[in-house]
Amino acid sequence: MSNKITIEPQENLSGEIYPPGDKSISHRSVMIGSVSEDITQVENFLTGEDCIATVKAFRKMGVQIDENEPGILTIHGVGINGLHEPDDVLDVGNSGTTMRLISGILAGQPFYSVLTGDDSLRSRPMGRIAKPLRMMGAQVYCRKGEKAPLTIIGGNLNPVEYKTPVASAQIKSCILLAGIYAKGETTVTEPAESRDHTERMLRSFGAEVISSGLNRMIKGRPKLSGHKVIVPGDISSAAYFITAAVLCPGSEVVVRNVGINPTRDGILVALKMMGADISMENQREESGEPVADIRACSSSLQGCDFNGDLIVRMLDEIPLVAVAATQAQGQTKISDAIELRVKETDRISATVSELRNLGAKIAELEDGMVIEGDIELAGGLCKSHGDHRMAMSMTIAGLIADSETTIENINCVDTSFPGFWDMLSSLYR
Repeated sequence: MSNKITIEPQENLSGEIYPPGDKSISHRSVMIGSVSEDITQVENFLTGEDCIATVKAFRKMGVQIDENEPGILTIHGVGINGLHEPDDVLDVGNSGTTMRLISGILAGQPFYSVLTGDDSLRSRPMGRIAKPLRMMGAQVYCRKGEKAPLTIIGGNLNPVEYKTPVASAQIKSCILLAGIYAKGETTVTEPAESRDHTERMLRSFGAEVISSGLNRMIKGRPKLSGHKVIVPGDISSAAYFITAAVLCPGSEVVVRNVGINPTRDGILVALKMMGADISMENQREESGEPVADIRACSSSLQGCDFNGDLIVRMLDEIPLVAVAATQAQGQTKISDAIELRVKETDRISATVSELRNLGAKIAELEDGMVIEGDIELAGGLCKSHGDHRMAMSMTIAGLIADSETTIENINCVDTSFPGFWDMLSSLYR
Protein backbone atom coordinates (compact mmCIF):
# COMPACT_ATOMS: atom_id res chain seq x y z
CA MET A 1 0.00 0.00 0.00
CA SER A 2 1.17 3.51 -0.79
CA ASN A 3 2.30 5.52 2.22
CA LYS A 4 0.05 8.44 1.33
CA ILE A 5 -3.62 8.97 0.55
CA THR A 6 -5.68 11.64 -1.20
CA ILE A 7 -9.00 12.62 0.37
CA GLU A 8 -11.82 14.18 -1.63
CA PRO A 9 -14.38 16.55 -0.03
CA GLN A 10 -17.51 14.66 1.06
CA GLU A 11 -21.15 15.31 1.93
CA ASN A 12 -24.01 13.04 3.00
CA LEU A 13 -22.01 10.49 4.96
CA SER A 14 -24.36 7.69 5.92
CA GLY A 15 -24.28 4.25 7.44
CA GLU A 16 -23.44 2.31 10.56
CA ILE A 17 -20.02 1.07 11.56
CA TYR A 18 -18.35 -1.01 14.23
CA PRO A 19 -15.09 0.57 15.35
CA PRO A 20 -12.16 -1.66 16.32
CA GLY A 21 -11.66 -2.80 19.89
CA ASP A 22 -10.48 -0.31 22.47
CA LYS A 23 -6.71 -0.04 22.39
CA SER A 24 -6.27 0.68 26.10
CA ILE A 25 -8.47 -2.22 27.17
CA SER A 26 -6.89 -4.59 24.64
CA HIS A 27 -3.42 -3.89 26.08
CA ARG A 28 -4.58 -4.43 29.64
CA SER A 29 -6.48 -7.64 28.88
CA VAL A 30 -3.25 -9.27 27.68
CA MET A 31 -1.10 -7.94 30.53
CA ILE A 32 -3.47 -8.84 33.36
CA GLY A 33 -4.66 -12.05 31.70
CA SER A 34 -1.05 -13.20 31.35
CA VAL A 35 -0.29 -12.86 35.08
CA SER A 36 -3.61 -14.39 36.12
CA GLU A 37 -4.33 -18.06 36.70
CA ASP A 38 -6.27 -20.18 34.23
CA ILE A 39 -7.66 -19.08 30.86
CA THR A 40 -8.64 -15.60 29.74
CA GLN A 41 -10.52 -15.28 26.46
CA VAL A 42 -10.54 -11.83 24.87
CA GLU A 43 -13.12 -10.94 22.21
CA ASN A 44 -12.87 -7.93 19.87
CA PHE A 45 -9.15 -7.56 20.60
CA LEU A 46 -7.56 -4.74 18.62
CA THR A 47 -5.06 -6.28 16.20
CA GLY A 48 -3.15 -3.04 15.62
CA GLU A 49 0.62 -2.96 15.82
CA ASP A 50 0.71 -1.47 19.33
CA CYS A 51 -1.42 -4.20 20.88
CA ILE A 52 0.39 -6.93 18.95
CA ALA A 53 3.61 -5.58 20.53
CA THR A 54 2.13 -6.36 23.94
CA VAL A 55 1.21 -9.90 22.85
CA LYS A 56 4.73 -10.52 21.52
CA ALA A 57 6.32 -9.27 24.74
CA PHE A 58 4.38 -11.70 26.93
CA ARG A 59 4.98 -14.57 24.55
CA LYS A 60 8.71 -13.90 24.98
CA MET A 61 8.18 -14.29 28.73
CA GLY A 62 6.62 -17.74 28.34
CA VAL A 63 2.91 -16.99 28.08
CA GLN A 64 0.96 -19.01 25.51
CA ILE A 65 -1.39 -16.66 23.65
CA ASP A 66 -3.43 -18.15 20.81
CA GLU A 67 -5.43 -16.31 18.14
CA ASN A 68 -7.65 -18.98 16.60
CA GLU A 69 -9.93 -16.40 14.99
CA PRO A 70 -9.23 -12.76 14.10
CA GLY A 71 -9.68 -10.58 17.17
CA ILE A 72 -10.24 -13.50 19.57
CA LEU A 73 -7.37 -14.35 21.91
CA THR A 74 -6.98 -17.24 24.32
CA ILE A 75 -4.45 -16.39 27.02
CA HIS A 76 -3.07 -19.23 29.12
CA GLY A 77 -2.27 -17.31 32.29
CA VAL A 78 0.82 -18.21 34.31
CA GLY A 79 -0.07 -16.44 37.57
CA ILE A 80 1.73 -13.51 39.14
CA ASN A 81 4.90 -15.56 39.69
CA GLY A 82 4.96 -17.47 36.41
CA LEU A 83 6.72 -15.16 33.94
CA HIS A 84 10.14 -16.22 32.65
CA GLU A 85 13.14 -14.04 31.90
CA PRO A 86 13.08 -13.15 28.17
CA ASP A 87 16.13 -14.30 26.25
CA ASP A 88 16.20 -11.13 24.15
CA VAL A 89 15.34 -7.45 24.30
CA LEU A 90 11.60 -6.71 24.38
CA ASP A 91 11.00 -4.38 21.42
CA VAL A 92 7.56 -2.74 21.76
CA GLY A 93 7.73 -0.65 18.59
CA ASN A 94 5.81 2.63 18.90
CA SER A 95 3.69 1.61 21.89
CA GLY A 96 4.18 3.90 24.85
CA THR A 97 1.35 2.11 26.65
CA THR A 98 3.15 -1.22 26.37
CA MET A 99 6.47 0.19 27.58
CA ARG A 100 5.11 2.13 30.53
CA LEU A 101 2.60 -0.45 31.78
CA ILE A 102 4.74 -3.54 31.28
CA SER A 103 7.52 -1.82 33.24
CA GLY A 104 5.34 -2.07 36.35
CA ILE A 105 4.97 -5.82 35.88
CA LEU A 106 8.67 -6.28 35.08
CA ALA A 107 9.59 -4.36 38.23
CA GLY A 108 8.05 -7.19 40.23
CA GLN A 109 9.98 -9.97 38.46
CA PRO A 110 13.18 -11.42 39.95
CA PHE A 111 14.96 -11.27 36.62
CA TYR A 112 16.71 -8.99 34.14
CA SER A 113 14.84 -7.42 31.22
CA VAL A 114 15.44 -4.70 28.64
CA LEU A 115 12.72 -2.66 26.90
CA THR A 116 13.21 -0.68 23.72
CA GLY A 117 11.10 0.75 20.90
CA ASP A 118 11.27 2.73 17.68
CA ASP A 119 12.89 6.16 17.27
CA SER A 120 9.74 7.98 18.36
CA LEU A 121 9.27 5.94 21.53
CA ARG A 122 12.94 6.22 22.47
CA SER A 123 12.55 10.01 22.46
CA ARG A 124 9.66 10.04 24.94
CA PRO A 125 10.11 10.58 28.72
CA MET A 126 10.35 7.49 30.92
CA GLY A 127 11.61 9.10 34.13
CA ARG A 128 8.03 9.56 35.26
CA ILE A 129 7.65 5.77 35.63
CA ALA A 130 11.27 5.03 36.55
CA LYS A 131 11.13 7.22 39.68
CA PRO A 132 8.24 5.48 41.47
CA LEU A 133 9.50 2.02 40.47
CA ARG A 134 12.89 2.84 41.99
CA MET A 135 11.10 4.03 45.14
CA MET A 136 9.46 0.60 45.32
CA GLY A 137 12.84 -1.13 45.17
CA ALA A 138 13.30 -2.03 41.50
CA GLN A 139 16.53 -1.25 39.69
CA VAL A 140 15.60 0.79 36.63
CA TYR A 141 18.27 2.17 34.29
CA CYS A 142 17.52 4.57 31.45
CA ARG A 143 19.44 6.23 28.67
CA LYS A 144 20.55 9.84 29.17
CA GLY A 145 17.54 12.07 29.76
CA GLU A 146 15.60 9.19 31.35
CA LYS A 147 14.71 7.73 27.95
CA ALA A 148 14.50 4.20 26.57
CA PRO A 149 15.98 1.65 26.25
CA LEU A 150 15.13 0.70 29.83
CA THR A 151 16.88 -1.99 31.85
CA ILE A 152 14.85 -3.38 34.74
CA ILE A 153 15.99 -5.76 37.47
CA GLY A 154 12.99 -6.37 39.69
CA GLY A 155 11.67 -8.33 42.62
CA ASN A 156 11.02 -7.73 46.34
CA LEU A 157 8.98 -4.57 45.87
CA ASN A 158 7.85 -2.38 48.73
CA PRO A 159 4.51 -0.53 48.75
CA VAL A 160 4.54 3.23 48.26
CA GLU A 161 2.24 6.21 48.49
CA TYR A 162 2.99 8.18 45.35
CA LYS A 163 1.65 11.46 43.98
CA THR A 164 1.98 11.66 40.20
CA PRO A 165 3.21 14.98 38.74
CA VAL A 166 0.54 14.85 35.99
CA ALA A 167 -2.75 13.05 35.46
CA SER A 168 -1.62 10.05 33.43
CA ALA A 169 -3.26 6.65 33.17
CA GLN A 170 0.06 5.19 32.05
CA ILE A 171 1.92 6.33 35.18
CA LYS A 172 -0.94 5.33 37.47
CA SER A 173 -1.31 1.95 35.80
CA CYS A 174 2.42 1.25 35.93
CA ILE A 175 2.42 1.78 39.70
CA LEU A 176 -0.77 -0.23 40.28
CA LEU A 177 0.61 -3.15 38.26
CA ALA A 178 3.85 -2.99 40.25
CA GLY A 179 1.67 -2.88 43.37
CA ILE A 180 0.48 -6.40 42.56
CA TYR A 181 3.99 -7.55 43.55
CA ALA A 182 4.45 -5.39 46.65
CA LYS A 183 3.88 -6.67 50.17
CA GLY A 184 1.19 -4.34 51.41
CA GLU A 185 -0.93 -1.52 50.08
CA THR A 186 0.27 0.75 47.27
CA THR A 187 -1.48 4.08 46.76
CA VAL A 188 -1.38 6.42 43.76
CA THR A 189 -2.77 9.97 43.90
CA GLU A 190 -3.28 12.05 40.75
CA PRO A 191 -3.89 15.81 40.31
CA ALA A 192 -6.94 14.95 38.16
CA GLU A 193 -8.70 11.71 37.26
CA SER A 194 -7.23 9.83 34.29
CA ARG A 195 -8.82 6.89 32.48
CA ASP A 196 -9.61 4.05 34.88
CA HIS A 197 -9.49 0.93 32.70
CA THR A 198 -6.70 -0.63 34.77
CA GLU A 199 -8.61 -0.34 38.04
CA ARG A 200 -11.77 -1.76 36.50
CA MET A 201 -9.97 -4.70 34.92
CA LEU A 202 -7.87 -5.53 37.98
CA ARG A 203 -11.05 -5.70 40.05
CA SER A 204 -12.71 -7.97 37.49
CA PHE A 205 -9.75 -10.38 37.75
CA GLY A 206 -9.95 -10.45 41.56
CA ALA A 207 -7.60 -7.72 42.82
CA GLU A 208 -8.71 -5.42 45.60
CA VAL A 209 -8.48 -1.89 44.23
CA ILE A 210 -10.11 0.91 46.23
CA SER A 211 -10.89 4.27 44.65
CA SER A 212 -11.37 7.29 46.89
CA GLY A 213 -11.45 10.68 45.22
CA LEU A 214 -8.17 10.97 43.29
CA ASN A 215 -6.56 8.12 45.27
CA ARG A 216 -6.22 4.55 44.03
CA MET A 217 -5.06 1.81 46.42
CA ILE A 218 -4.20 -1.78 45.51
CA LYS A 219 -3.50 -4.62 47.95
CA GLY A 220 -0.43 -6.59 46.94
CA ARG A 221 -0.07 -10.28 46.11
CA PRO A 222 -3.67 -10.91 44.98
CA LYS A 223 -4.85 -14.11 43.36
CA LEU A 224 -5.90 -13.10 39.86
CA SER A 225 -8.32 -15.41 38.03
CA GLY A 226 -8.76 -15.45 34.26
CA HIS A 227 -12.17 -14.91 32.69
CA LYS A 228 -13.85 -13.73 29.48
CA VAL A 229 -13.25 -10.13 28.42
CA ILE A 230 -15.34 -8.43 25.74
CA VAL A 231 -13.48 -5.36 24.52
CA PRO A 232 -15.80 -2.46 23.61
CA GLY A 233 -15.25 -0.35 20.51
CA ASP A 234 -12.58 2.30 20.96
CA ILE A 235 -14.08 5.76 21.53
CA SER A 236 -10.86 7.34 20.27
CA SER A 237 -11.34 5.50 16.97
CA ALA A 238 -15.09 6.17 16.89
CA ALA A 239 -14.40 9.88 17.39
CA TYR A 240 -13.20 10.32 13.79
CA PHE A 241 -16.49 9.06 12.33
CA ILE A 242 -18.59 10.96 14.85
CA THR A 243 -16.76 14.19 14.05
CA ALA A 244 -16.93 13.55 10.31
CA ALA A 245 -20.72 13.14 10.53
CA VAL A 246 -21.03 16.35 12.55
CA LEU A 247 -18.92 18.36 10.07
CA CYS A 248 -19.98 17.01 6.68
CA PRO A 249 -23.31 18.46 5.44
CA GLY A 250 -26.29 16.13 5.21
CA SER A 251 -24.69 13.34 7.23
CA GLU A 252 -26.01 10.81 9.73
CA VAL A 253 -23.81 8.01 11.05
CA VAL A 254 -24.36 5.39 13.78
CA VAL A 255 -21.29 3.98 15.50
CA ARG A 256 -22.06 0.72 17.30
CA ASN A 257 -20.71 -0.81 20.52
CA VAL A 258 -18.61 2.17 21.64
CA GLY A 259 -17.04 2.29 25.09
CA ILE A 260 -18.35 5.39 26.89
CA ASN A 261 -16.22 5.18 30.04
CA PRO A 262 -16.71 8.54 31.84
CA THR A 263 -12.93 9.01 32.05
CA ARG A 264 -12.72 8.77 28.24
CA ASP A 265 -15.84 10.55 26.96
CA GLY A 266 -14.38 14.04 26.72
CA ILE A 267 -14.71 14.18 22.93
CA LEU A 268 -18.47 13.63 23.21
CA VAL A 269 -18.76 16.27 25.93
CA ALA A 270 -16.71 18.77 23.91
CA LEU A 271 -18.68 18.30 20.68
CA LYS A 272 -21.99 18.59 22.55
CA MET A 273 -20.75 21.79 24.22
CA MET A 274 -20.14 23.11 20.72
CA GLY A 275 -23.70 22.21 19.71
CA ALA A 276 -23.23 18.87 17.95
CA ASP A 277 -26.26 16.64 17.40
CA ILE A 278 -25.02 13.48 19.13
CA SER A 279 -27.15 10.95 20.98
CA MET A 280 -26.46 7.69 22.79
CA GLU A 281 -28.68 4.65 22.32
CA ASN A 282 -28.81 1.13 23.78
CA GLN A 283 -26.65 1.99 26.79
CA ARG A 284 -25.41 -1.08 28.65
CA GLU A 285 -22.41 -2.58 30.47
CA GLU A 286 -20.05 -5.25 29.13
CA SER A 287 -17.07 -6.69 31.05
CA GLY A 288 -17.29 -3.88 33.58
CA GLU A 289 -17.25 -1.09 30.98
CA PRO A 290 -20.18 1.14 29.91
CA VAL A 291 -21.07 0.76 26.22
CA ALA A 292 -23.53 2.47 23.85
CA ASP A 293 -24.40 3.05 20.21
CA ILE A 294 -23.73 6.65 19.18
CA ARG A 295 -25.72 8.52 16.53
CA ALA A 296 -24.13 11.67 15.07
CA CYS A 297 -25.69 14.10 12.59
CA SER A 298 -24.39 17.15 10.74
CA SER A 299 -24.57 20.21 13.00
CA SER A 300 -23.84 23.91 13.34
CA LEU A 301 -21.12 24.45 15.93
CA GLN A 302 -20.14 27.27 18.28
CA GLY A 303 -16.64 27.95 19.56
CA CYS A 304 -15.88 27.06 23.19
CA ASP A 305 -13.08 27.17 25.73
CA PHE A 306 -11.73 23.76 26.78
CA ASN A 307 -9.44 23.33 29.80
CA GLY A 308 -9.03 21.63 33.15
CA ASP A 309 -10.18 18.08 33.83
CA LEU A 310 -12.01 17.82 30.49
CA ILE A 311 -8.66 17.94 28.69
CA VAL A 312 -7.53 14.76 30.45
CA ARG A 313 -10.71 13.02 29.25
CA MET A 314 -10.06 13.88 25.58
CA LEU A 315 -6.29 14.31 25.30
CA ASP A 316 -5.89 11.96 22.31
CA GLU A 317 -8.75 13.66 20.45
CA ILE A 318 -7.62 17.28 20.77
CA PRO A 319 -6.25 17.49 17.18
CA LEU A 320 -9.72 16.36 16.06
CA VAL A 321 -11.41 18.98 18.26
CA ALA A 322 -9.17 21.58 16.59
CA VAL A 323 -10.43 20.45 13.18
CA ALA A 324 -14.04 20.84 14.36
CA ALA A 325 -13.23 24.26 15.80
CA THR A 326 -12.25 25.58 12.36
CA GLN A 327 -15.92 25.12 11.35
CA ALA A 328 -17.50 26.62 14.49
CA GLN A 329 -18.82 30.15 14.83
CA GLY A 330 -16.44 32.22 16.93
CA GLN A 331 -13.21 31.33 18.69
CA THR A 332 -12.17 28.11 20.41
CA LYS A 333 -9.39 28.04 22.99
CA ILE A 334 -7.73 24.82 24.16
CA SER A 335 -5.43 25.05 27.20
CA ASP A 336 -3.99 22.85 29.97
CA ALA A 337 -2.90 20.38 27.27
CA ILE A 338 0.88 20.51 27.74
CA GLU A 339 0.97 16.67 27.73
CA LEU A 340 0.33 16.80 23.98
CA ARG A 341 3.94 17.86 23.52
CA VAL A 342 5.25 14.44 24.64
CA LYS A 343 3.00 12.17 22.59
CA GLU A 344 4.07 10.31 19.42
CA THR A 345 4.94 13.78 18.16
CA ASP A 346 4.48 17.28 19.59
CA ARG A 347 0.76 17.31 18.80
CA ILE A 348 0.32 20.99 19.64
CA SER A 349 2.95 22.10 17.13
CA ALA A 350 1.92 19.50 14.55
CA THR A 351 -1.79 20.36 14.73
CA VAL A 352 -1.10 24.07 14.37
CA SER A 353 1.28 23.67 11.44
CA GLU A 354 -0.87 21.18 9.50
CA LEU A 355 -4.13 23.10 9.91
CA ARG A 356 -2.36 26.29 8.86
CA ASN A 357 -1.29 24.46 5.71
CA LEU A 358 -5.00 24.04 4.95
CA GLY A 359 -5.79 27.70 5.58
CA ALA A 360 -6.93 27.61 9.21
CA LYS A 361 -6.42 30.62 11.47
CA ILE A 362 -4.80 29.00 14.48
CA ALA A 363 -2.29 30.23 17.07
CA GLU A 364 0.00 28.05 19.17
CA LEU A 365 0.06 28.34 22.96
CA GLU A 366 2.56 26.67 25.24
CA ASP A 367 -0.20 24.42 26.58
CA GLY A 368 -2.67 24.43 23.70
CA MET A 369 -3.97 26.54 20.84
CA VAL A 370 -6.50 29.20 19.81
CA ILE A 371 -8.61 28.51 16.69
CA GLU A 372 -10.71 31.03 14.79
CA GLY A 373 -13.85 29.44 13.40
CA ASP A 374 -16.03 29.65 10.31
CA ILE A 375 -13.05 29.07 7.99
CA GLU A 376 -13.33 27.23 4.69
CA LEU A 377 -10.35 24.93 4.63
CA ALA A 378 -8.38 24.64 1.42
CA GLY A 379 -7.13 21.34 0.10
CA GLY A 380 -3.42 20.77 0.19
CA LEU A 381 -0.60 18.58 1.43
CA CYS A 382 -0.43 17.39 5.04
CA LYS A 383 2.13 15.38 6.97
CA SER A 384 1.28 12.86 9.66
CA HIS A 385 4.56 13.42 11.55
CA GLY A 386 4.56 9.63 11.99
CA ASP A 387 1.59 10.00 14.39
CA HIS A 388 -1.55 7.93 13.78
CA ARG A 389 -3.83 10.48 15.47
CA MET A 390 -2.48 13.30 13.31
CA ALA A 391 -2.96 11.27 10.13
CA MET A 392 -6.59 10.48 10.95
CA SER A 393 -7.38 14.01 12.14
CA MET A 394 -6.04 15.53 8.92
CA THR A 395 -8.13 13.02 6.99
CA ILE A 396 -11.28 14.43 8.61
CA ALA A 397 -10.05 17.94 7.74
CA GLY A 398 -9.70 16.75 4.14
CA LEU A 399 -13.37 15.73 4.06
CA ILE A 400 -14.45 19.36 4.61
CA ALA A 401 -11.78 21.12 2.50
CA ASP A 402 -12.68 22.82 -0.79
CA SER A 403 -10.53 20.48 -2.87
CA GLU A 404 -8.52 17.28 -2.50
CA THR A 405 -6.10 16.86 0.40
CA THR A 406 -3.13 14.49 0.42
CA ILE A 407 -1.79 13.10 3.70
CA GLU A 408 1.72 11.66 3.67
CA ASN A 409 3.22 8.91 5.84
CA ILE A 410 -0.05 7.21 6.72
CA ASN A 411 1.25 3.73 7.54
CA CYS A 412 1.44 4.84 11.17
CA VAL A 413 -2.36 4.49 11.33
CA ASP A 414 -1.88 0.72 11.53
CA THR A 415 -0.55 1.12 15.08
CA SER A 416 -4.10 1.73 16.32
CA PHE A 417 -6.60 1.37 13.48
CA PRO A 418 -5.91 -1.06 10.65
CA GLY A 419 -8.81 -0.76 8.23
CA PHE A 420 -9.51 2.92 8.96
CA TRP A 421 -9.58 4.00 5.31
CA ASP A 422 -11.97 1.24 4.20
CA MET A 423 -14.32 1.94 7.11
CA LEU A 424 -14.37 5.65 6.30
CA SER A 425 -15.00 5.12 2.58
CA SER A 426 -17.92 2.80 3.44
CA LEU A 427 -19.80 5.93 4.56
CA TYR A 428 -19.39 7.77 1.25
CA ARG A 429 -22.59 8.21 -0.76
